[in-house]
Amino acid sequence: MERERFVRLVEQVLDSLPERFRERIHNLAVLVEDRPPKSVARKRPGDRRTGLVLGVFQGVPATQRSVFDLSHGPDRIVLYQKNIEAVCSSDAEIRHEVRQTVLHELGHYFGMDEEQLKDV
Repeated sequence: MERERFVRLVEQVLDSLPERFRERIHNLAVLVEDRPPKSVARKRPGDRRTGLVLGVFQGVPATQRSVFDLSHGPDRIVLYQKNIEAVCSSDAEIRHEVRQTVLHELGHYFGMDEEQLKDV
């Protein structure tokens, strides 16, 4: 899938979030890269089915922030397009996996751990 189309899918997922969640997202960048760097691929558990890292949240969860924290730039969610495509066999599956991955990483942004997110 072309990068531009993939990015549009990500934007559609973000735009489809309920307003009560969107209004609580601050200083967050959502990026798309081909694949994770080796350091991320080795340190993070991958997708339960494939072992591939599909996305990652990089930052401080909202539940751990303080008004006294200095701004350090935006938190980031990075989606790994080639890994997502590798676990999917159709455009419909890619759309579904992008949605699931965005929701999972947003869960981390909001302070949820892997156990809490296992069914997302």
